[in-house]
Amino acid sequence: MNKDCYIIAEAGVNHNGSLDLAKELVLKAKVAGADAVKLQSFKASSLVTQRAKKVGYQQETTEGGDDQLSMLKALELTRDEQQMLFQFGRSKGIDIFSTAFDLESLDYLSSLEPPLYKVPSGEITNVPMLQQLGKLGKPVIVSTGMATLGEVDFALQVLLAGGLMREEITVLHCSTQYPTPMEDVNLRAMLTLESAFPGVNVGYSDHTRGVEVAVAAVALGATVIEKHFTLDQSMEGPDHRASLEPEELAQMVSSIRNVTAALGDGFKAPTRQELLNRNGVRKSIVASVEIRKGETLNEQNLTTKRPASGIPANRWNEVLGRPACRDFAADECIEW
Repeated sequence: MNKDCYIIAEAGVNHNGSLDLAKELVLKAKVAGADAVKLQSFKASSLVTQRAKKVGYQQETTEGGDDQLSMLKALELTRDEQQMLFQFGRSKGIDIFSTAFDLESLDYLSSLEPPLYKVPSGEITNVPMLQQLGKLGKPVIVSTGMATLGEVDFALQVLLAGGLMREEITVLHCSTQYPTPMEDVNLRAMLTLESAFPGVNVGYSDHTRGVEVAVAAVALGATVIEKHFTLDQSMEGPDHRASLEPEELAQMVSSIRNVTAALGDGFKAPTRQELLNRNGVRKSIVASVEIRKGETLNEQNLTTKRPASGIPANRWNEVLGRPACRDFAADECIEW
């Protein structure tokens, strides 16, 4: 049976360093019907060196210099702001958690008691981070953008060695391109992850434009969907252009819920409504012309017509060759 899909609205750094914008994102995620909203926690000086340059999509979507450090400093939330956001999200009845990009931030996040943790694609080879996450005793989601199957396996082994159970880990297929072109999605890789790592949950972190790929991932069995969202795609910042606006997020959530319901339990049987309709649309064996008692029933004097209130049409071969037990008028259901 398909599990309900856990939908994460990735606010990330789309608050642009503003607590008020971050709160608005939490509210919009709740209204859209997402299960959780995710933030990003980091201290810029602990995340990148002074010489780290912006990658391509960051250069295209942000102004200022070409260094990551200055860009990331403007996107930081203080610890007090993060604590207020966690309290705010809980008060609104939506799960709230964050991705830590350095050990100091992870240590602080653990004090906020999130329901789960997230390994972003860029941290999948960060052994100290993985080791610490494995020891925290909470479910962990691992994004696999840029990773080989061997690197995913290595990360999982570190988490498992730290004490996590396989069922506490969810691996997300992901492409670290913002936005991801359709030809680079390779959604079937999610099935490869499922086959390669039995017992581990699988899902999809979506960086494409629109909602159709996320919905398709659910049809393929994703138990978790993560999608960036923003208040306005035209805002300056590294992730806004590859994010959904609130109305689109709500559309995605609705579509995923519908697909999840439509997948069902896989057992092939008529539904309750189908049983009510069945007699009206299936057929019985009826006389195609007037038939006299004792006359041989054959393909010339029989046909099949709705409703299925007489001998069902699937017994056609059993009826052929029998003598008519009485007179039958044309269109009358045959009896034994």
